[in-house]
Amino acid sequence: MHRLTKAQARRIAVRAQLLDAARPTDLLAVVQRLTLLQIDPTAAVAPSADLVAWSRLGSTYQPAHLQQALERDRTLFERDALVRPISDLGLHLAGAADWPNYERTRAWLRDNDRFRRDILELLGSSGPMTSRDIPDTCVVSWTSTGWTNNRNVTQMLESLMMRGEIAISGRVGRERVWDLAKRVYPADVVVPSVDEADRAKNERRLASLGIARQKRPAMPLEPVDVGEAGESAVVEGTKGEWRVDPTALGEDFEGRTALLSPFDRLVYDRVRAQELFDFEYTLEMYKPAAKRRWGYFALPILHGDRLVGKVDAIADRKASVLRVNAIHEDVKFTRALTKSVNAELEDLAAWLALDAIERG
Repeated sequence: MHRLTKAQARRIAVRAQLLDAARPTDLLAVVQRLTLLQIDPTAAVAPSADLVAWSRLGSTYQPAHLQQALERDRTLFERDALVRPISDLGLHLAGAADWPNYERTRAWLRDNDRFRRDILELLGSSGPMTSRDIPDTCVVSWTSTGWTNNRNVTQMLESLMMRGEIAISGRVGRERVWDLAKRVYPADVVVPSVDEADRAKNERRLASLGIARQKRPAMPLEPVDVGEAGESAVVEGTKGEWRVDPTALGEDFEGRTALLSPFDRLVYDRVRAQELFDFEYTLEMYKPAAKRRWGYFALPILHGDRLVGKVDAIADRKASVLRVNAIHEDVKFTRALTKSVNAELEDLAAWLALDAIERG
């Protein structure tokens, strides 16, 4: 049983997420370590996947690098709104043929098997296509109280993606381009058993987080718990046991200042952020403006091993300015910290090719 101070636990988490002073230099290496980049359409400042890469790599990173890795080099792949390294593909195809495990969708797929085969035959003969170019030949419509109601083509495409039958070949703007999986994925991918894949994914996730809980409630897209991976630990001032990556123990630490995406894995698990960093955060883009505390798309501020505040900023591309509406200080900013945050804002504006910073 490892006994850690909160500072030690925080430093393990920051290092694991490649947010310490030793910056990485290669996008593929970043995604391999983080295991994923989350795709989200919100671009109030920049798309989250690009923001996460910029926070690690700095202004040497450009969105074109991600597109090249996905569409030409094929060193990364997109699946279920997540970008992952192609070396992990087999882990995420394990058990794919048995998807889904809930009866409602299984019944819908059975009722629309002809629709499924129509799509596979069309892609096979015509090559990559967007959803708008694929006819809806379903027999039973997909019903939902949400935005997916009657979106039969999209629902079938995503189901076939999850089953490993088709894959995202690229994007035209924000629109996904679909193709047969065999024309996108490498032919020699090794797919382990589901149990082996689950163990490997837990180990990979723990290495990317540094320290995590063994069991946590289910989260959208990607779990935040790690099962039996790593070794047991307790952290002062927190309840219960943690799992820690033993290779991350005892390493030296030198921090830096970074502006993070709201979807950054350092803060994605809001409970862990509160427990280890004493950091309260909610993404407020879905709240009415009058009820927001920190802003529409507030960027968490990392300084050393602490999360010290949030930046309420919007990229106004028409005016070519980064509008900084407010900087919320969770701790009293020193002169040095203020200087570091301002330097990050200047770097962010330059990376976005904006001419100026306008403060509210």
